[in-house]
Amino acid sequence: MRTGSRVLLVLLLPVWGSAAAHNGDLTVRPTCKPGFSEEDYTAFVSQNIMEGQKLLKVKFNNCAGNKGVRYETNSLDFKVRADGTMYAAHPVQMPSKQLILMVTAWDPQTLGRWEAIVRFLVAEKSQHSGHKQLKGRKIVPGELAQQQSDTLLPWRQHQSANGLRRQKRDWVIPPINVPENSRGPFPQQLVRIRSDKDKEIHIRYSITGVGADQPPMEVFSIDPVSGRMYVTRPMDREERASYHLRAHAVDMNGNKVENPIDLYIYVIDMNDNRPEFINQVYNGSVDEGSKPGTYVMTVTANDADDSTTANGMVRYRIVTQTPQSPSQNMFTINSETGDIVTVAAGLDREKVQQYIVIVQATDMEGNLNYGLSNTATAIITVTDVNDNPPEFTTSTYSGEVPENRVEVVVANLTVMDRDQPHSPNWNAIYRIISGDPSGHFTIRTDPVTNEGMVTVVKAVDYEMNRAFMLTVMVSNQAPLASGIQMSFQSTAGVTISVTDVNEAPYFPTNHKLIRLEEGVPTGTVLTTFSAVDPDRFMQQAVRYSKLSDPANWLNINATNGQITTAAVLDRESDYIKNNVYEATFLAADNGIPPASGTGTLQIYLIDINDNAPELLPKEAQICEKPNLNVINITAADADIDPNVGPFVFELPSVPSAVRKNWTITRLNGDYAQLSLRIMYLEAGVYDVPIVVTDSGNPPLYNTCVIKVKVCPCDENGDCTTIGAVAAAGLGTGAIIAILICIIILLTMVLLFVVWMKRREKERHTKQLLIDPEDDVRDNILKYDEEGGGEEDQDYDLSQLQQPETMDHVLNKTPGVRRVDERPIGAEPQYPIRPVIPHPGDIGDFINEGLRAADNDPTAPPYDSLLVFDYEGSGSTAGSVSSLNSSSSGDQDYDYLNDWGPRFKKLADMYGGGEED
Repeated sequence: MRTGSRVLLVLLLPVWGSAAAHNGDLTVRPTCKPGFSEEDYTAFVSQNIMEGQKLLKVKFNNCAGNKGVRYETNSLDFKVRADGTMYAAHPVQMPSKQLILMVTAWDPQTLGRWEAIVRFLVAEKSQHSGHKQLKGRKIVPGELAQQQSDTLLPWRQHQSANGLRRQKRDWVIPPINVPENSRGPFPQQLVRIRSDKDKEIHIRYSITGVGADQPPMEVFSIDPVSGRMYVTRPMDREERASYHLRAHAVDMNGNKVENPIDLYIYVIDMNDNRPEFINQVYNGSVDEGSKPGTYVMTVTANDADDSTTANGMVRYRIVTQTPQSPSQNMFTINSETGDIVTVAAGLDREKVQQYIVIVQATDMEGNLNYGLSNTATAIITVTDVNDNPPEFTTSTYSGEVPENRVEVVVANLTVMDRDQPHSPNWNAIYRIISGDPSGHFTIRTDPVTNEGMVTVVKAVDYEMNRAFMLTVMVSNQAPLASGIQMSFQSTAGVTISVTDVNEAPYFPTNHKLIRLEEGVPTGTVLTTFSAVDPDRFMQQAVRYSKLSDPANWLNINATNGQITTAAVLDRESDYIKNNVYEATFLAADNGIPPASGTGTLQIYLIDINDNAPELLPKEAQICEKPNLNVINITAADADIDPNVGPFVFELPSVPSAVRKNWTITRLNGDYAQLSLRIMYLEAGVYDVPIVVTDSGNPPLYNTCVIKVKVCPCDENGDCTTIGAVAAAGLGTGAIIAILICIIILLTMVLLFVVWMKRREKERHTKQLLIDPEDDVRDNILKYDEEGGGEEDQDYDLSQLQQPETMDHVLNKTPGVRRVDERPIGAEPQYPIRPVIPHPGDIGDFINEGLRAADNDPTAPPYDSLLVFDYEGSGSTAGSVSSLNSSSSGDQDYDYLNDWGPRFKKLADMYGGGEED
């Protein structure tokens, strides 16, 4: 640091407006302004600072008891306790003779931040012991020169011939306050900065920082010679609240003369912003019947002015309330928080459903004379509570229902509820309290009209109950509000009359089951299957008839329902399922309209031994010589146990050859074996009678015949093929006769096919009816294509001068031929004109010729160039244009009429009659 120099800072602060500037008795009420007690603090410290050493105590007040206030510094070496005491966080050796820090106080509740400057000055021990430490002392610019010679000695002194010399220190300039929205004139001087070296050398002053050489540019300026600093335009605190500049002093060569000085400029707030509500319309709700003090909603307005001053302190009040019923002051608002609460009782949604409240926000702490105001609308909806029980519109209701009907609406119950429609407080719920112990009725709610619909859910019987007296109650989905009691009109009576209808007769025992033996004779009385008519109060007759009798075995008496047999009942019939026969009968009354019911009768048939057993199998084969090859036989019986097996198998005594040639061996009660008794039996088919007897009581027997084929067998005991044929009764002669018949049949078929081919060929070779010389009919004749002549074509005809030379055509390679050239190849065979005329074949002849022409590959297209043979340079034939075909001879064409409708046109042109 240089010695022998002094900086003189002259702060010229204009008067922006004070209490003295106003005439009259203006009383300024003191208000609490949050912030530090001083804007800058100075303290002497030693060169070496120990950890935890207390250095300085700053004072801060947030106007709320400093609860939760936190302090911070811009240095890691120093910290501030909650009481404002500043101490060293660890041992620190001061790097220079002075150290400037920034202390920040932060209020987490209001999110406000305040700053103060702390300056530590380092002095030698002799100096530090002889002077009092300056703590919490603000350096006033007017005192700088006096303190510099009296008490403030921050410079290092040097021994010289003239005594001690002070060493200059850097100045901490207090913040400069500039009011916003100043009207000028501009530029307006703020301060003047001077160095005491300006008497020795020429010094140039300059400022740097935001507002000077950084955006926003040139808000502040300085006279480089005099050091006067100016503001160049009106300030706006809402745009920027403070500026930090640095003042520089250099000589004419740009060399630094003094260290830069920090300048803090604060824009003083003016009340130039109205409070602005976050929303212009606020919506809130409150239950009807709410007690005073019930919270409703909160409105919020923000003021862009400084919230730490009265300019930004907003207060709320209610201006108007619409409607003013039942009181003009139903609500109140907290002037500071904007909370709207109820202040009076009597909120009734059924009377007033909505309130419109105009809220005013005013700054300057609500001073209407000086503050700026704004308004917003609060719409308060009174929400419904269930404070009105539903009530029936009448005390009694009536209805009528036919018996045996369900899902029928008997009566509609109407109610009145003053609560909000289609809400749980309005929706009705109906209950039947008494009069329906069997649960025949229920009450459903119509969701639109809220009416109760009494509905039949269980059929009622006129013969049992002719009327019902119901007691019903109505309530809401939501419970009644506290203190609200049910009304006497919430209950009502419902009278329901039941009307009688003709009911169908019914069989008390439906699916009636009876048991009896099969085979009972016709006309036997089985049972009485009668029906009951439920209409006891109607004089009606019941008639019976058959509805279903698959085997037609039963009859029913039309008047009393007696069942008799019309045929013998057979258990083995196909109509029997599991020994049971079912028949359905109809019982109908003579009511208006008639009604009928059905009943089913089940007859369980007990089996009797009425079926003789049958032998199985019916056919078998056996070797002609006895060996292990035997025939297993059994029996089948349509009856059931005990009228079936065990069976007895026997050979009859007549004829005697049966027992001579065959024998039966019993295996068990159901099976036996049939085998040869003799050593050899000639091959053939034998009918062997066998008597089979069942075990019924009495037993039944049946003589059955089994066809046994006796055949020669191979060594394995199997019948040979020849033996099987011989056993079937066909000899060699019969086989040969069959083969001859097959050959003759094939020969006849072949001859018939040959005859059909020849007949087809002859049909194609038939001739026309007349000779070809006398035939004047048009025939399909094949000629060479001649086209239109040489003179009709515009192309070179030199190739046609030598028609006998065809090498250029024959030698042309395939695939390069012109489309108008005639192909070289086989020509189609056109049909030959028949010699013997026959009118019926004319059409076939023409069609076959047309088909051959269509398939002719040598025929050129109609729209292409045609190739002709060369005919020479001229023709010796004369013109044929003079020929008159209509008068060429005396030919008779009347025969054209005999050729059918295809030649009718030619017959009309050339034949028949004289012209008129």
